[in-house]
Amino acid sequence: MSGIVCAIRGGASSRPTINQAIRTAIETNLPIYFLYVLNLDFLKKGGQSRTQTISEEMQELGEFILLAAQAQAEQQGVTSEGIIREGDVVGDEIIGLCVELAADYVILGRPQETKRENVFTHAQLDQFGRHIERETGARVIYPAGDEQ
Repeated sequence: MSGIVCAIRGGASSRPTINQAIRTAIETNLPIYFLYVLNLDFLKKGGQSRTQTISEEMQELGEFILLAAQAQAEQQGVTSEGIIREGDVVGDEIIGLCVELAADYVILGRPQETKRENVFTHAQLDQFGRHIERETGARVIYPAGDEQ
């Protein structure tokens, strides 16, 4: 198998990433594998029943986010699949899926300059992108100047 792995978090900030994945799929005629990673590390301190409920709700949210991305791809004639992974280290899940699929490309969004904390700074994201390329052989692509 081969294709394009597109890691998304949802919301308006994912639009440029999804659009880039669709453009890349159209150019290469490859399918997109939209990836949503559930990091439930923050729930480890909560009670078991509460943790289970929140986990299920976050799973449903992830499914909704993936379905929206898949619908957008389908509207442009692109084959796609949504995949949810659960893990404490988002990067490991991205790399794991790339290896599993023998991905050709990985689309990573660039966080906008905001006061909110992001998973990566721009420098860390560039370093992570190079790490993905070394570990998987996939080419990392960042969104090209899309509107939010």
